[in-house]
Amino acid sequence: MGFADDHLIPLVDTGLGNSAYLVDLGEGRALAVDASRDLRALRAVAGQRGLTLAFAADTHLHADFLSGAVQLAHDDGAAVLASAAGHRAFAHHGLEDGDEVDLGGLALRALATPGHTDEHLSFLLLDGTRELGVFTGGSLIVGSAARTDLLGAERAEELARAQYRSLRRLAELPDQVAVWPTHGAGSFCSAPPGAERTTTIGAQRQTNPLLAAPDESTFVRQLLDSLGTYPAYFERLGEINRRGPAVLGAAPGLAPLTPAQVRRLDAQLVDVRPIAEFAAGHIPGAVSIPLRDQFATWLGWLLPDDAPLVFVTAPGQDLAELSWQALKIGYDRLAGQVEMASWTADGGEQQAIELLSAGHIADRPVLDIRQHSEHTAGHIPGAVGIELGELTARADEAPSRAVVACGHGERAMTAASLLQRAGHQDLAVLDGGPADWAKATGHPLEAGA
Repeated sequence: MGFADDHLIPLVDTGLGNSAYLVDLGEGRALAVDASRDLRALRAVAGQRGLTLAFAADTHLHADFLSGAVQLAHDDGAAVLASAAGHRAFAHHGLEDGDEVDLGGLALRALATPGHTDEHLSFLLLDGTRELGVFTGGSLIVGSAARTDLLGAERAEELARAQYRSLRRLAELPDQVAVWPTHGAGSFCSAPPGAERTTTIGAQRQTNPLLAAPDESTFVRQLLDSLGTYPAYFERLGEINRRGPAVLGAAPGLAPLTPAQVRRLDAQLVDVRPIAEFAAGHIPGAVSIPLRDQFATWLGWLLPDDAPLVFVTAPGQDLAELSWQALKIGYDRLAGQVEMASWTADGGEQQAIELLSAGHIADRPVLDIRQHSEHTAGHIPGAVGIELGELTARADEAPSRAVVACGHGERAMTAASLLQRAGHQDLAVLDGGPADWAKATGHPLEAGA
């Protein structure tokens, strides 16, 4: 078939910072690459084009989302293509370096590109002898390469050296070959900020600082020095993806619960309402994680996956979106939801957290719970920096009467809810961020640790 630009459709998950890809193979058949367990967008596009999912390829054992390949095999009969070195415990076509799969007109060639994981493959898409593009997963990404510490800090350097060789192998492809990475801006698998999610080999040769490294040791130092923390759930999902995520039946839903049912459940309460509503009144012990693009990241970072979840919601919130964000990172024990109005009408106890505007902090101590790189770039002078992901373990280091700050307020309210649950009193949350404080007070921010 003649391959046109509209035969490849990127499907971006802005919350996790990832892209899946749907490739129209012609004659009503399609290939999915690195599809998430949340298949709604992929199925919508396939349905619009009248495509059946014939193949599902995974570049690596994902740590940041559950793969949808097993579901596609179950529902659509898709042939799963993945690295033989991954030792997946379900039916799949195990591929090794250089293996080619005939897709019916197009072909897919496996390239071993270890680094992000041991068994990582990139997939070169071929139209006859013409090299169209390469699905690079977590090897070569726009302006960088994915992190190499997910298999433990003790292996990070070894895998960074493997990543060096993998990137140089990919850089030998012709300039015009498209690069279709999985990880992009917003991914904790370490993509730098930026709007571009796809690129070309030639563009990366010219602009990727890691490809400009003069030698392997410099490359390794640059890559390892760029790594920050990552969500706790990353430790779990690789093995679940190796075993194969559970196949889901009907579209998931959230059962409505009465306040009495909520009280009887030994469940984690997750309040997904906007922060102003949580501040005004919430169920004691509830953790505030507002429903937004980044919901899954913070759910997976802060709460265990082995306890039932009860969501506290506001009228009109998208319960299907809420369910899928939890399911795509392996939170399958969704006990149901209760609206806050139902709780208060039943006489349920409430707590509150003060929401302060930027000009009203006065002399109260500030707790900055942003990532370390954000804090060092510029924070309110004197602020104590503890990352949100570390806060539960370091709650006793939080100053008393703290005003909790992040970039806009959502993460700060999550942090304040965790501190309140741990027994801290007289908390407040900055409605805004350090830039708003600087504008309101006329004082400069402080840089450094």
